Amino acid sequence: MRLTRRRLAGAISWAVVPARGQGIGPSPALGRLAEARGLLFGFAIRAGRLLSDADYAAFVVRQADILVPENACKWESLHPQPDRYDFGRLDQVADFAAGHGLRLRGHNFCWHRALPDWVERITGPAAVRAVLEAHIATVAGRYAGRMHSWDVVNEPIQPTDGLPGGLRDTFWYRSLGPGYIDLAFAAARRADPKALLCINDYGLENDDGGGPARREAMLSLLRGMLARGVPVGGVGLQSHLRAGGADRFGPGLARFIGELAGLGLRVLITELDVDDSRLDGSDDEIDREVAGVYRRYLDLVLGTGAIEAVTSWGVWDNRHYTGATPPDGPPARRALVFGPEGEIKPASRAVAAALAAAPPAVHLQAGSVTTGASPR
Repeated sequence: MRLTRRRLAGAISWAVVPARGQGIGPSPALGRLAEARGLLFGFAIRAGRLLSDADYAAFVVRQADILVPENACKWESLHPQPDRYDFGRLDQVADFAAGHGLRLRGHNFCWHRALPDWVERITGPAAVRAVLEAHIATVAGRYAGRMHSWDVVNEPIQPTDGLPGGLRDTFWYRSLGPGYIDLAFAAARRADPKALLCINDYGLENDDGGGPARREAMLSLLRGMLARGVPVGGVGLQSHLRAGGADRFGPGLARFIGELAGLGLRVLITELDVDDSRLDGSDDEIDREVAGVYRRYLDLVLGTGAIEAVTSWGVWDNRHYTGATPPDGPPARRALVFGPEGEIKPASRAVAAALAAAPPAVHLQAGSVTTGASPR
C-alpha cells in the first residue's frame, strides 16, 4: 500500500498495540510513516525470538517494512563447517518476511569477525578465493530475488591500521589483498542479479575525531570501484550514536551523504541505536536525552532526501552493548526506538516525528526485488 499525502495524517495516528506488561499502549506505525516519504523502516531481528514469540513477531510486522536477520546470515551461523551449511533459521525468516510483505536485507559476506575457525585456517590465495566465491554463490544464490539488499563487505575501512587506502587489516585483506572487495561484489552480482549490493561501515557519521578520514577513505574506495565497473550500489551508515555529550554528527555528514548520492549510490541507515551507558538519572531523564539524539540525527540525515531506509539494530530495549558502548563500562539500557516489550517512549515518538517531517526521498528506485508478496 502506497500512502498518499491525504492519508499521511491517518498514518501518524497512534494505533493500539497489544503487548505484555508495561508494553500496552499506543504505538506509531513507523513503517507506514516511512513509506509515505518514500522510505523503508525496520529492525535487525533475533531470528529465534521472531519464530518463537508471537507478541514479538506481531510487533515487528506492525512496525516494519524491512528486516535484517541480526546474526543468521553471518558465516559462523550459516557455514559452520567446510562441507556444511545451516539454512534452517534463515529460511524461516525469509519465509516469514515473504509471507508478511516485508523486505529482507542480508548481513554479511565479508567481515573481520564472526568467521568460523576453519575459514581462518585456510592458506593460499587460490584456496581462500575459491571458498569465498563458493560461499557467496551458495548463499546469495539461494535467496536471489528475495533480498532487497546485501551487505557484501562490512567494515572495510580502518585508517589507523596503516594500509593503503585506509583499508582494514583483515583475514580477507591478508589473504587476497585489496582485491577481495571487488571479488566479493562480482560474486554477489553473479549469484543475485537484482539485489542492491552495499558496503556497510561505522564512524562515517562523525564530523570529528576519525570521521573525516574514514569518509575520505570510503569515498576513495567507492570512486575506484565505480571506475572499475564493480557493481556497488549502496552504502550503509551503521549509525551507532551516543547520548550524554555534544553530538558528533553535523553538516559534514549531510555533505558526505550528498557526495554518495552524487556518485549514484543509494544510502541506508543500517544499525541505528543510541548508547546511553554514560548517562545517569531516571529512565525518564535518560529517555529524553536518547530521544533528542534520535530526533536531531534523523532530521539531519533524512533532510538530505537521499536516505532509502532506516533500520534500528534491535526491536526493543534490553541491556546490551551497542556499537558505540565502551567495552570496559556498563551496557546500554534504553538505546533502541522502543522500550521493553514494545513500550512507547520518547524515542518512539521522536522517530515518528522525524519520519513524518522528512522531505520525500529522492533516492534511486528502491525495492528492485520482490519479497514473495507485495509490500504493504
